[in-house]
Amino acid sequence: MSFATIIGVIVGFGLFVGAVILSTDNFMVFLNLASFIMVVGGTFAATFTAYEARYVMLSLKGLGSVIFVSKVGRAILTNEVGRVIRWGYIIQKNGLPGLESDAGKIRHQDRFMGFGIDLVVSGYTGQEIREILATTVETTFQRHTVQSDVLRGMASNAPAFGMIGTLVGLIIMLDNMGDDPSKIGPGMAVALITTLYGILFARLILLPAATKVQQREEILRFRNYLVAEGLALLAERKSPRYIQDRMNAYLDPAIHFSIDKMRR
Repeated sequence: MSFATIIGVIVGFGLFVGAVILSTDNFMVFLNLASFIMVVGGTFAATFTAYEARYVMLSLKGLGSVIFVSKVGRAILTNEVGRVIRWGYIIQKNGLPGLESDAGKIRHQDRFMGFGIDLVVSGYTGQEIREILATTVETTFQRHTVQSDVLRGMASNAPAFGMIGTLVGLIIMLDNMGDDPSKIGPGMAVALITTLYGILFARLILLPAATKVQQREEILRFRNYLVAEGLALLAERKSPRYIQDRMNAYLDPAIHFSIDKMRR
């Protein structure tokens, strides 16, 4: 669970609610079901029209994953370097059968890693593995970032439907203006709430979620390139020390892996 995301959402809505509480005693004026339906319903209608339903549903699942899926930390990169180095020692001692045996569990847990190990065991050269896995990394990244594109599309539609709701409210208000001019103020307030909902929906939910999904996929893409390089080095039978230095070159010096510390 991403506690930073939860805190951000709570603080964002908390600031809005706090401003309302400090500004007025009439809190109910900010609650309007018709405005909510106009914004949310219109946003989903436009999104399902623009994108395949499968991608829209995946994007909605992505909204939940932003909060409930654990963050991807930098430590995972150091762990990947250590794992590949350990496999380097295993290959030195037992050859490729040793790698295949040791990596049996991870091959089922991590499809990308499993595919790369299969390439190594199959006897591909290091350069061939780099090329194949680079294609895999990029196509996977493109597929998974469709979710962030959909969320950004929803974020651009929400304020537009908020404005549409406001225009509808204004038309109705002006139509009734001759009967009772005193209703102009309350009618204007209700009309503007729809725009408020659209902006809040876009800026506090959809755009942050799209950015977080994009960021996580970029981190995973970087991790996959790191793993691909390590597997290619295993195929080239490079020494564990060389594997360490080559993979550490991808990382911030603060999180470099050290064989010397592993041996202690």
